[in-house]
Amino acid sequence: MLRCLKSFYTLNAERLPLNADGRCLLLILLTNDDGIHSEGLVLLRESLLGKHEVCAVAPERERTCVGHAITLHKPLRMKELGKGEYATNGTPADCVLLGVKAVLKKKPDLIISGINKGPNMGQDVNYSGTVAAAKEGAFLGIPSLAISINARSRYHFADAIRVTETIIQVLEENNVLDSTFLNINIPNVFYSKMKGFMVTRLGKRIYNDKVIERTDPRGGKYYWIGGNGELYESLEGTDFNAVERGFVSVTPLGLDVTSNKSINSYKKYFRRIL
Repeated sequence: MLRCLKSFYTLNAERLPLNADGRCLLLILLTNDDGIHSEGLVLLRESLLGKHEVCAVAPERERTCVGHAITLHKPLRMKELGKGEYATNGTPADCVLLGVKAVLKKKPDLIISGINKGPNMGQDVNYSGTVAAAKEGAFLGIPSLAISINARSRYHFADAIRVTETIIQVLEENNVLDSTFLNINIPNVFYSKMKGFMVTRLGKRIYNDKVIERTDPRGGKYYWIGGNGELYESLEGTDFNAVERGFVSVTPLGLDVTSNKSINSYKKYFRRIL
């Protein structure tokens, strides 16, 4: 039996209304870093609209790799493109703040960032605007998902949406009581070919970044940061290994980035009294 909690992070058993399928009618805030017109967000919104109350607040243009930037030194503007659909000049994290604090009249039950074009695994999560939006949701005490598809072209969005809806169902049926948020990476295969879910840890991406210096027609120097970021270590139990094997990777991420294993060592180094 569904618990339909008002918030997955509380023990308050106030029931939500049910949709036509007899499931919880959730208020879901959608965002991304690919832009408001990105196919992954558009198709996910269309699918969820028939089952839940959905609002989308996303950047007006692609904001990939902006990390957890918040805009403080210029005004943010929003344009309503349609009912429950807003574009803004802000970052993905800005979009979550605007959605929760300015657009919606009540706190959403769930925030979904995605479906992102391309994976967000390993150290990618530190750069990803997709993951940052979910993290901002967790900062606000709202259950949040960052969802990415492991492809660079020919995306199986319909299959990824089926996975996303299954994850929503799991969250409906279980109380999520801590401050984690979930980083989901989906293999770019047909739904029938997926092997299931695997709860993973972050893997290790192998970067070979390059800074390329060039000269413009007026003699001024400019730079491109590039390189091949597709290599990784395929270690068992990691997100890379799971997706490589055909599993949907579910990585719980936390807000506390303290290196707890190093605390005792550094206590020895800093015993001095100033």
